[in-house]
Amino acid sequence: MSNFPSATLDANLELDVRQLACPMPLLKARQAMRQLADGELLHVIASDPGARRDIPAWVGQSGHELVHQGEEQGVLHFWIRCREEKQG
Repeated sequence: MSNFPSATLDANLELDVRQLACPMPLLKARQAMRQLADGELLHVIASDPGARRDIPAWVGQSGHELVHQGEEQGVLHFWIRCREEKQG
């Protein structure tokens, strides 16, 4: 995928949840965000198809920022910037 930014987005924390099924990727991402400071970046790697809609929907409600999402060889990648107001 030509717009895949793995080399340019340096995450503070990487969360590999490829082995987990819905809703666990989302729950693990929420837990991981609590470890980050404002402005830090989480890279979530998932394989469950439900994550494609669940994670962006949660980010939109949480106050965090979805910097980029992509798919490479059937693996989903999400880069989420932590925002100070953690509602999720």
